Amino acid sequence: MGTHPAWYYILSFLTAFVIVYALVPYVRRFALRTGFVDRPNQRKIHKEPVPLLGGLALYVGVVVTSALFGHAGNTFWGIAVGGFLIFAIGVVDDYYKTRGRDFKALPKFLTQILAAVVLLCFGVSIGGVSVPWGGTFYTFPEWLSWVATILWVVAITNMINFLDGVDGLAAGLSAISAMSLFFIALLKGQPAMAVFAVVLMGAALGFLRHNFHPARIFMGDAGATFLGYVLAAIAVGGAFKSATLVSLVVPVLALGVPILDTVWVVIRRVRENRPIYVADKGHTFHLLMKSGLTQVQTVAFLYLLGVCFSLASIVVLLISH
Repeated sequence: MGTHPAWYYILSFLTAFVIVYALVPYVRRFALRTGFVDRPNQRKIHKEPVPLLGGLALYVGVVVTSALFGHAGNTFWGIAVGGFLIFAIGVVDDYYKTRGRDFKALPKFLTQILAAVVLLCFGVSIGGVSVPWGGTFYTFPEWLSWVATILWVVAITNMINFLDGVDGLAAGLSAISAMSLFFIALLKGQPAMAVFAVVLMGAALGFLRHNFHPARIFMGDAGATFLGYVLAAIAVGGAFKSATLVSLVVPVLALGVPILDTVWVVIRRVRENRPIYVADKGHTFHLLMKSGLTQVQTVAFLYLLGVCFSLASIVVLLISH
């Protein structure tokens, strides 16, 4: 399958953007009518109840547009089926939030592992790595391929979710990461992955239009974990395919801000002897706001950092080619 013409990518992007952008007001009205709203508490920044079903618009936008433009191969089905599991357990989690309760971490975690296994069943896996010296390709034994893929997918799924604490942050950073994965896929001659990345970028930006401060809707766990899952899947299907040792850095850099934020949070929680999965006010965006930045300034700073990481990932790929 050759590369697509530029208009094909533009049309994919616009379709995803328009579907999500047009769908959000309907989803918002439905969420308000059914009381599916995020209620403020001492940990949260917002002061009024906000509709919490934005993930529905994101899921529909990504899956419908990918079905239209992404040539329904294995990666598409992996994203559609595994993504539905992630979305569904996220909705359950969000429902608990609307009742002012916390959903247990274990069922979520097990469902995320199952969703990663779905990708593996559709042949989307980290297969190995080529060593720069001697040009030999080291194929992972099957168990290592499974472990590496599951760890990566579950980690990125949660990392994007961790960032969903300030209006517009998770959607904007997902769009920036998707943009890097789009260019990486183009450079590696992977048109299908390029389409998925550009679709995710369109969907995230279509949502951002309603989610930037002051947010009229939240994507909730359902939306944030779904975005993370799709980004992880695109990276496995694209950037990790026949990866050299050097270009293993590429997807990590493309997702630099969420990874950095998570590493910082985990180290801090371990140092303070607190469970890693219990939310608090210690994320990078909390610290930036404590230092006196507004929500919009905080988000703009982290976007800028995300763009720097993305450019670095593309530079590393160009050098290693």
